[in-house]
Amino acid sequence: MQPESPNTPSEPRPCTQCGREARYCVCEFAAPIRAKTKILILQHPQEPGVDIGTVPIVTATFPDTQVKTGLSWPNLSKILGRPVDNKRWGVLYMGSVHVHELPQDRNLFVVDKKGMPLENQAEILNRLEGVVILDGTWSQAKTLWWRNAWLLKLPRLVLRPTRNSHYDRIRKEPRKGCVSTAEAIGDVINLLERRGDALDAIDKPLVELVTRLARHRPPGNTRARQSPWRHSRGRGRR
Repeated sequence: MQPESPNTPSEPRPCTQCGREARYCVCEFAAPIRAKTKILILQHPQEPGVDIGTVPIVTATFPDTQVKTGLSWPNLSKILGRPVDNKRWGVLYMGSVHVHELPQDRNLFVVDKKGMPLENQAEILNRLEGVVILDGTWSQAKTLWWRNAWLLKLPRLVLRPTRNSHYDRIRKEPRKGCVSTAEAIGDVINLLERRGDALDAIDKPLVELVTRLARHRPPGNTRARQSPWRHSRGRGRR
């Protein structure tokens, strides 16, 4: 193989903060804020490096967010590295629940195994210390749910988004009520802590990302390619 000529143009280096290629880096639009609610993102292994991913926006907005990439973990305590009360951590998972059929008096629900709202909603939500988010496509999130039986020990949360996804501009969501990981987290923090600034902080970089994706991606491409930096980074993140 011939050595690369010094004059041969090389690919731009990805951002050292978010790992994105330059045209999709929106770090300059992110403003860090502190939330009381802890955020743990369980990310499917195929997600790091996907151009439409929003986890870099979440970690830039909520710096205390923990991201773990893989398919299965023994339990929540092992992930966090400390003893945990499962009742104080919720897991956001819509599953087969149709959010438009839920009562209209709230947007964040605690449901039972059948997807029906529990009676003591406020009590459960008020004692939550943190929330687990499953990051991936619809089928990938389902895989994470079924491969981690310990998630069933956590209060299951279902979100009816307070607004439509910004991603509606560039892709069709698989079901009504679906939003990106970043939008879901912004909505959950807003509903748990009554913080509208959580939504605003997510919106600014997300709108810019969607604008850039709409500009650069081929028409009809509903899921962008994985960036070349996906395999070069030591810890998966999105």
